[in-house]
Amino acid sequence: MGFSFNGTTSQSMGLATRITNEYRMPDLRNNTITMPGRHGVFDFGETVSERKILISCFIPPGKTDEQFLSKKDDIIEWLNPDNGLCQLILDKEPGRVYEARLTSGFSFDRAVRNSCTFDLEFFCPDPYGYAISDETFDFAETGTFTASRALGNIESYPVYSLTGVIPSGTDSYISITTNGSELQIIGRLAAGETLIIDSDLMTAKVVDSNGETLRNGLPLLSELNFPVLNTGDNTIVIAAVGTSTTFTELNIQARSRWR
Repeated sequence: MGFSFNGTTSQSMGLATRITNEYRMPDLRNNTITMPGRHGVFDFGETVSERKILISCFIPPGKTDEQFLSKKDDIIEWLNPDNGLCQLILDKEPGRVYEARLTSGFSFDRAVRNSCTFDLEFFCPDPYGYAISDETFDFAETGTFTASRALGNIESYPVYSLTGVIPSGTDSYISITTNGSELQIIGRLAAGETLIIDSDLMTAKVVDSNGETLRNGLPLLSELNFPVLNTGDNTIVIAAVGTSTTFTELNIQARSRWR
């Protein structure tokens, strides 16, 4: 078993690795309230906490003292937490990627001459694994469509990219309904501009044809009703309201993920 971190594989670093404890379900935070004089607690469900991934590594023997020291220096630089969150891909979980960094330091435990073992603990503030090759859906006309997610096992928070022309005024808008939940885009959107709605970050922005941000896109949303995609089939309804309103295209990046 190997892994890739920040674009570099453990094999290329000359490491043998293994995962002895597989935490498929991250820790849960129970949301409860106590009341004086009442037995037990009020239960308000749970939220998923961060994910921890533990990997044991081994540097095999056969190196000179200088090579052995250089190898350890290379490993420390490779895993430097000052780089922030980096992509972590496990060979045993093909097609999935985590955003991770080291959560603590580690020591090199000498085995035989110029070989050692060490244990890594990665911290994933977002506990979900995301599709490396994500699913995307493109719609170039108004109507009712189905977006079928084949990846992941939990709902996802997609990125919607909308192009079209919407004049100023509340009587002209583009309506996007996802699984019965409607989002109206009201406000000025000119030709050549794209409105990007990120459900995960709960933000929106308007960019030009080069991808440069022009302005905040939240004022274009009638309400902060960010779309959510279920696993399997999702019904998407697109409508353009107003004689001067033109719908051009809607691109959906699913951001499919696994628990």
